[in-house]
Amino acid sequence: MKLQLSLYARKLPNVAGAFKGTSDPFAVVTKIVVEGGGQPKVLGKTEVIKNTLNPDWVKTFTFDYELGTPVKCAVQIFDEVRKGDNKSMGSAVFEIGELLGAKGNTKAKKMKKSGTIFARVEKYRGQGTLRLGMKGVKLKNREGFMKKSDPFFELLRKVNGPSGTMWDAVYRSKHVPNNLSPVWGEATIDLGVLCNGDQSQPILVRVYDHEGDGKHDLMGEFETSVDGLVRAKGGRALIIKRKGKDSGQIFVTRADVAGVENLTERAAAMSVSGGANAPSAAAAFVPGAVAGAAAATGAAAATGAFVPSSVPPSAPTAFVPGAVAGAAATGAYAHSSAPPPVASGKPTFFDYVSGGCQLNLSIAIDFTGSNGDPRRPGTLHYMNPDGSLNDYEKAITAVEGILSKYDYDQKYPVYGFGAKYGGVVRHCFQVGPSSEVDGINGIIQAYRGVFRTGLIMSGPTVFEEVIHTVAARAHSAQESAKQKGEQAYSILLILTDGAVTDVHRTAATINQVSNAPLSIVIIGVGNADFSAMQFLDDAHQPGSHDIAQFVQFNRHSHNSQSLTAATLDEIPDQLTGFFTRHGIMPLAAKRMAEEEIPVGVEEEVDLSLDFGSDGEIAVGSGGYYAPSARW
Repeated sequence: MKLQLSLYARKLPNVAGAFKGTSDPFAVVTKIVVEGGGQPKVLGKTEVIKNTLNPDWVKTFTFDYELGTPVKCAVQIFDEVRKGDNKSMGSAVFEIGELLGAKGNTKAKKMKKSGTIFARVEKYRGQGTLRLGMKGVKLKNREGFMKKSDPFFELLRKVNGPSGTMWDAVYRSKHVPNNLSPVWGEATIDLGVLCNGDQSQPILVRVYDHEGDGKHDLMGEFETSVDGLVRAKGGRALIIKRKGKDSGQIFVTRADVAGVENLTERAAAMSVSGGANAPSAAAAFVPGAVAGAAAATGAAAATGAFVPSSVPPSAPTAFVPGAVAGAAATGAYAHSSAPPPVASGKPTFFDYVSGGCQLNLSIAIDFTGSNGDPRRPGTLHYMNPDGSLNDYEKAITAVEGILSKYDYDQKYPVYGFGAKYGGVVRHCFQVGPSSEVDGINGIIQAYRGVFRTGLIMSGPTVFEEVIHTVAARAHSAQESAKQKGEQAYSILLILTDGAVTDVHRTAATINQVSNAPLSIVIIGVGNADFSAMQFLDDAHQPGSHDIAQFVQFNRHSHNSQSLTAATLDEIPDQLTGFFTRHGIMPLAAKRMAEEEIPVGVEEEVDLSLDFGSDGEIAVGSGGYYAPSARW
């Protein structure tokens, strides 16, 4: 997907020097890369804003992004020096995945010297350009006696914020000195930036009197749209107002839209509603629980985990695609008689995560005997005394490192399968002391601690119970989110050292739950023959949906970025496929008020830039970073 990055800063340090006024800041954005992943690239620079330490830049930066591929952008701020070298005012690094997962897709970084940089990403909707020309007539003077205003205009787009409507400046003209009837130069403006490609979307035109100290004086404003500007071309005057009073006229001399396609495709997905009662979570054995105890029963109710007792566990509740009668009882989705919604364009993964859709990760780990004795070096579950990660831990760390950015609470259920407790082979048991663990450290501690619970590695390799358990949990999470006006989607990461015992039965189980808000990623660890596992990736039947993907760890063991890119490749389409099939559109993206945006600490970046005499900027040195996964 293509994204656009916008920037502003507050309380920057003044580096202009004594008796030289206030700095004139601009920002340079550089895409920095993983070592061995290509060359760092300067995406461009913002405009220079004179005499301010609180710049709101209107220039945006577009780039491609894929889930699973880490992308970091370095933002370096300089004070423009016309005769000499530009002076550094500070820098910060933003990880694009973290921006996508943040509320309002916005984060801030505090710089070392002083000042804070704010960065926001949005989906870029390239929908042509607007060629705009405007002039003012008899604007009301904001200067004193014997002087005239120096007018310029800004175009602002409308965004939704937590406290209501907010306006973002996306274009700023040059000022026309000493003129109350200015003719501004024509401008070409990207409609994706101006109005998200929607020509009926409200935009605001503001006219200011330019001031050398950066404290520009509002002369007036009016609200319109791209359609409104096109209709006004060569015709009637648009009245600007200041504090409710007329303060001049604006004439549109040119408003031509180019490069816009006629979109005839409409999304017409079947409207589907959730059943009245979500299926209860499937039973998972809890090692060490007291059989039959009241406390254990309470734990089962709270966690959805099976506690060993004299009563055998009930079978997991499965999704039944297409069920009509009794759908409420089974927790299956039931078709609605309402007509399908018609929307222009297809929603994307970015639209859903921008609207706050939470990604819930569950992890299931293979503890069958074929993994080898975990006490012996070279076996798959061996815990090295030096703290280095085994392949199971590497895969978990890499995938969690990406998905954690889209999970606000970062609490994860961890399951095991293929081990014996009390002589009984368990195909779905709780790993760790609680039904959910906190963060990556909690996952690793729970995994390492399971070998102290009396576990005996056994077999066979069976996924069905884990899949049913997480599918039921995924359905419940989305139903609970829907009741609160929110959205949730789940991802099951299964790590195994070999092929499942019954491939066809496993494929049938995946098809059974394919109508759940769930993606299943299976990572094969070790050197076994995984050829049969590819069948699970391709085995969806007519009427079911492709929700599973198999990835062999050894093909990507050299690079965590390669693993996460392959592992998460299909999830965006699977997520959007689920929601659009069920007539669930993305929630509106929210804009955070400035005081609500979390502020992080500046990350050091080894990056120097060369400023050419022709205005070109190139990377001088640096611009690389090492992956955070401890491989």
